[in-house]
Amino acid sequence: MIKGSLVALVTPMDATGAVDFASLDALVEWHIEQGTDGIVAVGTTGESATLDLDEHLAVIRRVVDVVARRIPVIAGTGSNSTTEAIEQTVAAKAIGADAALLVTPYYNKPPQQGLYLHYRKIAESVDLPLILYNVPGRTGCDMLPETVRRLAQVPGIVGLKEAKGDPERTRDLLALGLPAGFALYSGDDATAREAILQGFHGDISVTANVAPRLMHQLCAAALSGDAATAEQIDRQLSALHRDLFVEPNPIPAKWALHLMGRVPAGIRLPLIPLDPAHHHTVRAALSAAGAI
Repeated sequence: MIKGSLVALVTPMDATGAVDFASLDALVEWHIEQGTDGIVAVGTTGESATLDLDEHLAVIRRVVDVVARRIPVIAGTGSNSTTEAIEQTVAAKAIGADAALLVTPYYNKPPQQGLYLHYRKIAESVDLPLILYNVPGRTGCDMLPETVRRLAQVPGIVGLKEAKGDPERTRDLLALGLPAGFALYSGDDATAREAILQGFHGDISVTANVAPRLMHQLCAAALSGDAATAEQIDRQLSALHRDLFVEPNPIPAKWALHLMGRVPAGIRLPLIPLDPAHHHTVRAALSAAGAI
């Protein structure tokens, strides 16, 4: 089981919107040096929605190659087409990813049985550990705990990223009696500390993009049951948890990383650079966390 702080990595881009692979290499090395426990390549924060298939797989391949088995790499391979999700997951396995993260199908809004059959079909088609990803605020589709319980029995489905940010949902998932090897990850930095202290296994994190060492330390403290240390670190990061979402993710995170000198300023339409009205807010959050 993969535990700890798993960064939902941005995809660096130049001013034209082209993927900047040299910056990606440097970003991956920085995360390993800072103690990040795993990397999610080409998830929501990695702008998966606007990378074409060749770019998508090229980014995963580059991250896998640079990581060179030092930490786990989880490939974002979800789609609202079951066939496309299978194709991308097969490709991620061939590239060498350690697991795949599959967002619930967006826009077409399947019922719960459709979600169950979608994920079961992928698991039956690809021999790669699969992590479910529920983010109803993005997809318009909420995977309910009972569906998670059913899917946790399917061989090959090994975990869930729950990004609803709802403490009641956290409690409901923990009460399901899921198999011992089934991992629960927070997908909401603001509530991740409490979720881990209650029994979650880690955080797939936006904040870790700009404060990787502190997010690793926060998760490690929470996993060990050191609530006081986890709370102290979380307090230092609280402005980042909030202000990296003053505009849709990853707009603020990419602007912050550019300010830190880690990536170029590029972002791909229909996303645009951070509105100058928010520059002071994000800069102050970075300063409070000691990131600048």
